[in-house]
Amino acid sequence: MKQWFAKGLGDGIMAAMPAAEIEEFFLPLFRDAGMPADMAVFTRHESEGRLHCEVVAYFSPAAAEAARAVGAEPCEMPVRSGLGLLAGDERAWEALFAE
Repeated sequence: MKQWFAKGLGDGIMAAMPAAEIEEFFLPLFRDAGMPADMAVFTRHESEGRLHCEVVAYFSPAAAEAARAVGAEPCEMPVRSGLGLLAGDERAWEALFAE
């Protein structure tokens, strides 16, 4: 399995700006790479028992350049449940989470 990356973006209210910055940085890289189905960034609200949820961005292995540029850390592949596609193509769901 290839390496995934994760970056905390803050609580649900504050995460909008960093999420937009990630998307803005990612899109030119995505286009330059030929818009591959396996290159994507996903987000999920995670609480882990805390009072406030934190939004976490998950970068697929093909998005490693973008992940490193924003300081994301290596992580396990996230489970699909609760994820939203922040940047990439809808084909990413099938390419990355095929059962």
